[in-house]
Amino acid sequence: MNQNLFSALRAGFPADLDSIAIETADDAALRYSWRDLDRGTAMLANLLGSLDLPAGSRVAVQTEKSVEALMLYLAVLRAGLVYLPLNTAYQRDEIGYFIGNAEPAVVVCAPKNFGWVSRIAFAAGTTHVFTLGDDRSGSLLQRAAVHSDVHAPVVRGADELAAILYTSGTTGRSKGAMLTHGNLLSNAQVLKTYWGWKRGDVLIHALPIFHVHGLFVASHGALLNGSKMIWLNKFEPKTVVAHLPEATVFMGVPTLYTRLLAEPGMTRAACSHMRLFISGSAPLLLETFNLFRERTGHTILERYGMSETAMLTSNPYHAADGERRGGTVGFPLPGVGVRVVDDAGAPCPTGEIGQMQVRGPNVFKGYWRMPEKTAEEFTADGWFKTGDVGRIDERGYVTIVGRSKDLIISGGFNVYPAEIESTLNDMAGVGESAVIGVPHPDFGEAVVAVVVPRPGSTPDAAALIAELKAKIANFKVPKRVFVVAELPRNAMGKVQKNLLRDAHKGLFAA
Repeated sequence: MNQNLFSALRAGFPADLDSIAIETADDAALRYSWRDLDRGTAMLANLLGSLDLPAGSRVAVQTEKSVEALMLYLAVLRAGLVYLPLNTAYQRDEIGYFIGNAEPAVVVCAPKNFGWVSRIAFAAGTTHVFTLGDDRSGSLLQRAAVHSDVHAPVVRGADELAAILYTSGTTGRSKGAMLTHGNLLSNAQVLKTYWGWKRGDVLIHALPIFHVHGLFVASHGALLNGSKMIWLNKFEPKTVVAHLPEATVFMGVPTLYTRLLAEPGMTRAACSHMRLFISGSAPLLLETFNLFRERTGHTILERYGMSETAMLTSNPYHAADGERRGGTVGFPLPGVGVRVVDDAGAPCPTGEIGQMQVRGPNVFKGYWRMPEKTAEEFTADGWFKTGDVGRIDERGYVTIVGRSKDLIISGGFNVYPAEIESTLNDMAGVGESAVIGVPHPDFGEAVVAVVVPRPGSTPDAAALIAELKAKIANFKVPKRVFVVAELPRNAMGKVQKNLLRDAHKGLFAA
């Protein structure tokens, strides 16, 4: 039996293939029918098939968001290959690492980046590099245009690899989370039921498509349900508000909700046709949760997931299942196990804080070419250690209270201090550094760096930020850099980041 995720998504297409599947919301409004999606993905899959790639080949993609980029993802699934999405903000060193580690057979990049990306890819042994622009330009579509628009999806088992998502570790070395066709399909099917997807639903898709939230949760939800998407290549609050009367579902990170609330047009009347607002990828401030309900009459549904697991928990959609509680991420999804344990691995009593562990059909296969790390992150009885700290109350609501280690989530993106510290410490005049996250009204958390100069040096904060912008993705770049004489340390010599966080916690207060 073919367990290819594409086949399941394709089975969700409506009977009327000429109805609209995706409508773009930018200036040059375009309409794509379900037949267009079927034909376009077939042509791209046939192009990939014509390359005679080895089984299990990776296709690495760093392009701007577009409907064609979504089609490419679906075509990779359809062709039985492994999709590797890369954040559009990644710079040369980061792309060099991912390509070197994943060894993709195919790389697709934006036309403007072809020069430097192709040099990295060919040096790493990649055999094919294509380009794809957000204006439908590039060699990928030109090459695909000559291929047939009929294609039989390649047979894949539920346990076979569908995608690799890189998620950095606190050491700064990125790990490739291997997600199977079964992982992704099981999660999509559970969410379809749990979130009450129904006939006639229309999704406003305003998220990036290089991570779990936009690529899997949003796209799979609409496709599996045969629901039209109103497509924004970039989030624009006014555009979202203008299209709310045509839609029923919106998914966003907390940053998007704070920006929507800044729009005067975000009113109860504007939201009267909406069925559901979903938030995730970062903690939603209780203030935002309450203000949104007051302004719109809608209670945001907050959920929790990871690159390694897709979605794990969710506040209930149906009132009969309970209320949506601000500050919590709801209940474990059907089929998903969540437990909280102490440092010795013993179960924590109800309401007590501990390490969160999970299991279920959605939990990933392991880290790409890192068997020892994979074994380390699973317990002897098969539970995955999330690295998050939380508690479960007497009614079963899960609350994430923090993160073990130093992970910062800024605007929905994971930022690992060790990576930025390593880059800073290599810069002229920097003796050592400490990177922390502090509360930010828009991004949830903002990245802040505290730097100690080398003897005789006087590094300039603005110059350090400018240099970082050329080396790492913009979402990782500290919003502020402070130069100090020394870092606070404990008796063991470890930097006390909690003191730094306390010192700077009011930095971005309104």
